[in-house]
Amino acid sequence: MTPPNLSLFHTVEFVGFYLPPLLVWAAAALIPFLGLRWLLGRLGLYDAVWHRSLFNLALYVLIVSGMVFLGNLAWL
Repeated sequence: MTPPNLSLFHTVEFVGFYLPPLLVWAAAALIPFLGLRWLLGRLGLYDAVWHRSLFNLALYVLIVSGMVFLGNLAWL
């Protein structure tokens, strides 16, 4: 297994501010997170969840980490 190429995760400049790459990934993950949250609520699957806020946080972390992982694989 080759180590990831972290040179691709450079800082992003936006209107003179330097943003960390994780912030860009986190902002991009909001769209699928909101879609999944809407879908889970529409299907009534939140009834099986004990703590909705913790479940949403875990879902968001999984989406962000999955996007970073897949984004890193795409550049190899």
